Amino acid sequence: MAIASADFRELRLDGVSRDFGTHNALKDVTLTVQRGEFIALLGPSGCGKSTALNCLAGLLPLTNGTIWLDDRRIDTLKPEARGFGMVFQNYALFPHMSVRRNVGFGLQMQGKPKAEIEHKVDEALNVVRLAEQGVKLPGQLSGGQQQRVAIARAIAVEPPLVLMDEPLSNLDAKLRLEMRGEIRRIHRLLGSATIYVTHDQDEALSLADRIVVLRDGAVRQIGTPSELYGLPAHADVAEFMGYRNALPGVVTRRSGDTVEVDCGGFSIHGIAVDSADAIAVVATIRPSDLTVQADGPISAKVESMEYRGDAFYGTARTKAGAELFFRSDTSLAPAETVSLGAPADRVLVYATEQLR
Repeated sequence: MAIASADFRELRLDGVSRDFGTHNALKDVTLTVQRGEFIALLGPSGCGKSTALNCLAGLLPLTNGTIWLDDRRIDTLKPEARGFGMVFQNYALFPHMSVRRNVGFGLQMQGKPKAEIEHKVDEALNVVRLAEQGVKLPGQLSGGQQQRVAIARAIAVEPPLVLMDEPLSNLDAKLRLEMRGEIRRIHRLLGSATIYVTHDQDEALSLADRIVVLRDGAVRQIGTPSELYGLPAHADVAEFMGYRNALPGVVTRRSGDTVEVDCGGFSIHGIAVDSADAIAVVATIRPSDLTVQADGPISAKVESMEYRGDAFYGTARTKAGAELFFRSDTSLAPAETVSLGAPADRVLVYATEQLR
């Protein structure tokens, strides 16, 4: 029988909180994860995503709340009793053990018979495409291969849930791209749920069925990759999802969801996201959407340019001192004055009080 996940319907976090003294690392996190889902916990350093994963794994006790696997409460169980697989950022392989012994370690700790361990190790190594590497030590493998061994060890115990804590951060760019595809392939093959911690929005967008954005220990938004990429619910989520240009201003005209914003020296049009009654707002724009236009409303002086293969990306500064990130089809000279603009449906406008 092939490696698979333990049968379950859903995992539930109900009002989960974790305090460290007076610091609230997690605040009332509520989330339901269905079997087969790939969930990414996304946010900047210190937002609480690794704390949430460690609470799920049982490495940290909860301050408040409960965790359920179907009708079974599990936050009171020891880590080994939860039966989850975990993949760490630094692989956490035993350097003196062969690949096979590393992969079979969890099964051995469960007291499984030797024949069953050997069989499941074979299956797990086949899943991660390392069947020929079983006798080697971890130090004889590449970084990408070591990470595959860590994944094989996590899935060999056939867990209902696989927890991954920034597993690709120690790999180079090429290997990260390759391993993304491998992780997604393995997830689909097993049918388990995966909860994946990352600070990289591209990883979250490419891997996840749903993304949970955390900030200061609290959930800011939960949605599909397309929902978060196209319509972040809050200004801070927009900033983290790539809307690097944030222009404060005041609303001077409204027409349905479209607003005109006076940013002091120029006006731009955008879509009001959560600023229906607000006057003081911030207009956010992705660098890829802010381009050089002959009649662009924003006049700015170029400060730097860099080539990224598909286009040139640069920084420019307005007379008022606002720094802007923009895209151009051609390279521009420093100190050159340009006119910049973006389509109204690519400019998202939020109430200023959302900024923190």
